Amino acid sequence: QVQLQESGGDLVQAGESLTLTCSASGITLDDYPVAWFRQAPGKERGGVTCISWGTDYTYVPESEKGRITISRNNTENTVSLEIRNLRAGDTAMYYCAAGRRRGPHCFLMPDEYKYWGQGTQVTVSS
Repeated sequence: QVQLQESGGDLVQAGESLTLTCSASGITLDDYPVAWFRQAPGKERGGVTCISWGTDYTYVPESEKGRITISRNNTENTVSLEIRNLRAGDTAMYYCAAGRRRGPHCFLMPDEYKYWGQGTQVTVSS
């Protein structure tokens, strides 16, 4: 049985940094593209960042470059998301997902992902 589990969510102050971790059982994350999504109350789920299978190409929206980093730890079978300089607008439930399509790139479209975690809450106070 495949399970993804997010951890690291917390209540933090604006300007602080936070690292979220996606742990997997039943699959090896290095065999899949992995993405982080987030959903704030009343809003649609949106993509944050992703890392591809094989090449470890990463995608971060231009507006977030320098503030968001995604990385793999293959020894621990995890993928981490670091967000620096947190803002109130980062408040959301954060989900990790492992993808369907193996290739040199990754995409921030939910339909590209087969396995999902239950989420971890990040709350940023200003």
